[in-house]
Amino acid sequence: MADHIITGIDVGTYHVKVAIARVPRGVTGTNLKPEIIGTGVAESRGLKSGYIMQESEVARSIKSALVQAEKAAGITVKRAHVAIGSIGLEELYSHGEIIPSRADSEVTNTDLEKLMQDSEERIIDHIPNRRILHAIPLRYTIDGNEVLGRPQGLRGTKLEVDSLFITTYEQHVSDLIRTIEGLGVYVEDVIASPLAASFVLLSKAQKRAGCVLVNIGSETTSMVVFEDTTPISVKIFPVGSSDITNDLALGLRVPLEDAEKIKRGAMTSATFSKKRVDEILGERLKGIFLLIDTQLKKIKRDGLLPAGVILTGGGSNLMQTVDVAKTTLELPARTAALDVGKNVKVRDASWAVAYGLCMWGASDTEETSTLGIVKHTKHTFLSWLSQFLP
Repeated sequence: MADHIITGIDVGTYHVKVAIARVPRGVTGTNLKPEIIGTGVAESRGLKSGYIMQESEVARSIKSALVQAEKAAGITVKRAHVAIGSIGLEELYSHGEIIPSRADSEVTNTDLEKLMQDSEERIIDHIPNRRILHAIPLRYTIDGNEVLGRPQGLRGTKLEVDSLFITTYEQHVSDLIRTIEGLGVYVEDVIASPLAASFVLLSKAQKRAGCVLVNIGSETTSMVVFEDTTPISVKIFPVGSSDITNDLALGLRVPLEDAEKIKRGAMTSATFSKKRVDEILGERLKGIFLLIDTQLKKIKRDGLLPAGVILTGGGSNLMQTVDVAKTTLELPARTAALDVGKNVKVRDASWAVAYGLCMWGASDTEETSTLGIVKHTKHTFLSWLSQFLP
């Protein structure tokens, strides 16, 4: 029996990353951990804040990364799971309620599907030009009492759900799919980048206790908040580490190339003081974390996430980032680490999204739906996720 091959494509504003993984057939559950057999990376061209501006340039970048990964893995990629992380990614909360269909009022899987459908129908008219990527049930109640566990098998006359929908622009998804499929690669799923990264950067303990994963990218900063192992908020802001570079260039009156080197600590000069550099870096980083704090306050989780802030992305490597996060958010903070096993080609957390996509696809080996937060699902998000967490 042939191994199952999974490909993840992460089209970022700065880089396109492709990871190809292998899962032996017949291996399931906790033993299911994809082995990376090929990776490819290329500079992104034709994108702005995650949006496709020049399709031909984007296609060229994706093709370059694909060819590298295919050569390393010794295969030709025909299908892939793709991440989307543009600033158009938004969250929307809804509510649904139904009467259980069975005569004895027992809740069935069919009831849960109808319940989420009712929840979706209540918001669909309010999101024109947008596509629902993920529908996540946050809280079930039966006859007004919260369900602590699975609703299936319980009895009641009224079943309700509070739910989270993650959406993005329909046009952007279509552009991305068309570009990739134009290269001869069928797009199996489109996943929100913050969720894909969380599969490999956060532990089960962190997600259960409550935490926020913050990815400071080149042009955007994303956040995903977990509580009781469930994602309860996803947000992307149009600011990133390139804004820090621009601030340094303006504040120190140096070329952008020098500002980038200064930001990374690769260049020092007597013409500007370290104190001034730290002030510029700190001010922009504080601005980024204030955006995150505002979102945490909106969902009433500010200062209330015991596992704190886990930082990733290029901006997380700056010396001040962890300290500014602690001070601004008043939470524990640390830099994320990516552990994908021994002897793998993926070496740092910037590959988290691409590898997370492979984790996503690994549960689809028997032609069943992958994550419960995808449409046409058959499994819950929590049961899927628990397969892979330490």
